[in-house]
Amino acid sequence: MNASFPRRAFLKTTVAASGALGLADCGFLARLQPVAAAEARIGPAQFLPEIEPLVRLLEDTPRNKLIEEIAARVRRGLSYRDLLTALMLAGVRNIQPRPVGFKFHAVLVVNSAHLASLNSPDSDRWLPVFWALDQFKNSQARDVQEGDWTMSAVDEKAVPAAHRAAAAFQRAMEAWDEPAADVAAAAMARHLGAQECFELFARLGARDFRDIGHKAIYVANSWRTLQTMGWNHAEAVLRSLAYALLDRGRGPNPAQNDLAPDRPWRRNLKLAGDIRKEWLDGKPDPGATAEMLNALREADENAACDVVVKLLNRGAAPASLYDAYFQAAGELLMRRTGIVSLHAVTSTNALHYAFQHSGNDETRRLLLLQNAAFLSLFRQSAVGGDTKSGPRIDGLEPLTPSAGATGAVDEIFADVSRNKAVAAQKTLAWLDAGGDARSFLDAARRLLFLKGTDSHDYKFASAALEDYYHVAPAHRGRFLAASTFYLRGSGAPDTSLAKRIRAALT
Repeated sequence: MNASFPRRAFLKTTVAASGALGLADCGFLARLQPVAAAEARIGPAQFLPEIEPLVRLLEDTPRNKLIEEIAARVRRGLSYRDLLTALMLAGVRNIQPRPVGFKFHAVLVVNSAHLASLNSPDSDRWLPVFWALDQFKNSQARDVQEGDWTMSAVDEKAVPAAHRAAAAFQRAMEAWDEPAADVAAAAMARHLGAQECFELFARLGARDFRDIGHKAIYVANSWRTLQTMGWNHAEAVLRSLAYALLDRGRGPNPAQNDLAPDRPWRRNLKLAGDIRKEWLDGKPDPGATAEMLNALREADENAACDVVVKLLNRGAAPASLYDAYFQAAGELLMRRTGIVSLHAVTSTNALHYAFQHSGNDETRRLLLLQNAAFLSLFRQSAVGGDTKSGPRIDGLEPLTPSAGATGAVDEIFADVSRNKAVAAQKTLAWLDAGGDARSFLDAARRLLFLKGTDSHDYKFASAALEDYYHVAPAHRGRFLAASTFYLRGSGAPDTSLAKRIRAALT
């Protein structure tokens, strides 16, 4: 997986070959002798014949021409699904997933753009994915500057047999063995079911706190994107994901060392066994939500997890704990708006997604515990030892918008650009008075399309606006109000990219 073939040299040879062979008609390939595995490993990973030409188009077209080129193809019938698939595959083949962030956001943001598209009116549905196309070209250029990494072909001779794939993958990931994990991930994609694979990756995404939650985010976002792409495209995605999850920076092998990012997981592997067997039968408990929220404000990562066990064993429903998690993430955003607090929101969204979709009891316990540990670590990173100062989400005071019910949303988003705290207060007052949250969500997404400049804008908006519906009704208004601290306001000018996309599509 580490092996890289210089992309420019590859493009020179493949473009010449495609012109000579006429890749529009590839039926003759079935009659040729198979390429030796050693020869195949010279170049980068290849995709299914039906999607490879579109992936290469995204890779090869200059950034200043790609939007217009793809818009023309959309008008000629290019499907949304094929474009999303090609975009994801171009990202995993061309952008090194280490660290799991920075330029790799071009891959992480694909699902966020997709969610924005799904929840948009027809007139705006193409805008997020076109924004993500431009983000890919930007990250691709950065990757070239930083070493021109390209995903290599699979070492076919080392791929484990189907019946050994899962065990081989688990051993490799526990040992932080990159070559073994790469071939095992390929075998899993080829032979195992999607849910079986997801269970393994869901645990690993929550295993350590390196990359400030991006590992969990990549697990959730890649899995969600695969639901649209189709499992037949999973191999490259799983290989990229495994490589990302083994990122340890320049540190020593975690399997052989006791390192801070791994300690919560190792402790929680034991602590999970202390949770009562009937923990999923718990009842909604507002008192437990308040107690958990206070713990996340003050406790370290170990003490916060101890509170999780206590509350579950007392009979509180897991959803009551998640109400505290969502509020704690929103409150941290209010206290210290920035990259760290932003990722408290997006990683909680990802861990909650994994919790919702895992069918393994132990994994679900671990996800609950790790989410609490992560939130405590985010808080310590963002505000240090300060556990008292700053606004509190349950102390937010409503402020009635002056524009009345019909103009409240416009007034709120104008305030987002001027004074985010005031915007939060007005959001709470408007929702408490019966305002329709859908109009707020629609306005937030439209402003994202027109004024968003960074992948974090998309990641945050998709996570926060989705999680509004995951929070209990009693807490939803305050959670959505806290989101105004990172949403885009109406006072900023429309981006030149938004204007360019609209022009290309019309």
